[in-house]
Amino acid sequence: MIKKVSFFTLGCKLNFAETSSLAKAFENKGYERTNKLDDSDIVIVNTCSVTSLAEKKGRNILSRAKRANPNAVIVAMGCYAQLNPDELKDLGHIDLILGNDEKFNIFDYLKTPGEQKIFRHPYKEIARFDGAYSSSDRTRTFLKVQDGCDYFCAYCTIPMARGLSRSPNIDSIVKSIDEITKTGSKEIILTGVNIGDFGRKNGESFYDLLKKIIQVGQPQRLRISSIEPNLLTNEIIELAAQTPQIMPHFHIPLQCGTDEMLQKMNRRYTTDLFKQRIEKIRSVSPNAFIAADVIVGTPGETDVLHRRAMDFIAELQLSALHVFTYSQRPNTKAATMEEQVNAATKNERSKQMHELSQTLEKKFIETQLNSTHSVLFEKPQKDGYIYGFTDNYLRVKVPYTNGLDNTITNVNLRSVNNENEVNGEIL
Repeated sequence: MIKKVSFFTLGCKLNFAETSSLAKAFENKGYERTNKLDDSDIVIVNTCSVTSLAEKKGRNILSRAKRANPNAVIVAMGCYAQLNPDELKDLGHIDLILGNDEKFNIFDYLKTPGEQKIFRHPYKEIARFDGAYSSSDRTRTFLKVQDGCDYFCAYCTIPMARGLSRSPNIDSIVKSIDEITKTGSKEIILTGVNIGDFGRKNGESFYDLLKKIIQVGQPQRLRISSIEPNLLTNEIIELAAQTPQIMPHFHIPLQCGTDEMLQKMNRRYTTDLFKQRIEKIRSVSPNAFIAADVIVGTPGETDVLHRRAMDFIAELQLSALHVFTYSQRPNTKAATMEEQVNAATKNERSKQMHELSQTLEKKFIETQLNSTHSVLFEKPQKDGYIYGFTDNYLRVKVPYTNGLDNTITNVNLRSVNNENEVNGEIL
């Protein structure tokens, strides 16, 4: 009888890419993939530990899976399993707990059913790089090019969850791009924990990788995911501006807009360097979409520092913000800091930062109206519209027409609604 397996993924795009590759591996071994918990012989939850809320969501899914089918094999893997395996074990209903160095060997661990098992290397011993890319959406594909991090920011557990920075060689990435392109995917997003660190330990660089991909000429659209400002060099910015294949879209972690807080966070740049990067992008690619990650409520952030950060971000005229509320993580420097910010204050600052993001995004979109952009259209929606993203990452909708799915089409941007959704007109 064919066994059925279901997957649940929490957290970043890197997790989703890895789950997709694992799912493909199960299908190649004859498993049938299902979304029904009560019909699953194996339930695999790829967990996240970036916040306490992410961990809570993981526990809820694992508990729900066991209630739905007490006979199913329940597997927890990923960052939560790496950081807190004993906490998951104490739940009492998880059969297999796999750290980040073990999850791609899952078939070996499934061979020996029985009592609850934990397999996890300490983070300093995590050395392997397992390639992965998402395959559920033939339009856009997230390709893992790097894993781990050497930075140890004061608030973050990622190095302890995923190990130190590592990456494959450029040739292996090019091979994966060839595989992805053959599936019909038009756009590839390069992703990882710290992609700007690509190749540093192999004598290569992220810039080298971009040049090689451009030389190969595939995919049609290449997008760079989050990249640290100290690793986003001027030569990368200029290469992107000069190359139609690379989309004019940057996602740059800021985390806080004051030097005092950046120092407390153990970040590796100043507000002045961040500002230089934004000015450089605007000078060579004025229509580029520039998003930034921002954390509110980190210990030591006063009302004055928060306001200064808001003013700095508003002055930069970024295109959008990804706002995170500080979540205390065990075994981090920030967890032991004095001047912890209370929940009510953090929530208010988050609200203010989200409102600023909405304003910035609306303002940026308005600068793009009545101009023409190439749009990669994705799946049609029930409301009679089809949606896609412009080269500079604006979500656009047009009335659905047969044949638009997974095509790149020139669209004139006509108007924007209160949700910052852009109405377009096909030319």
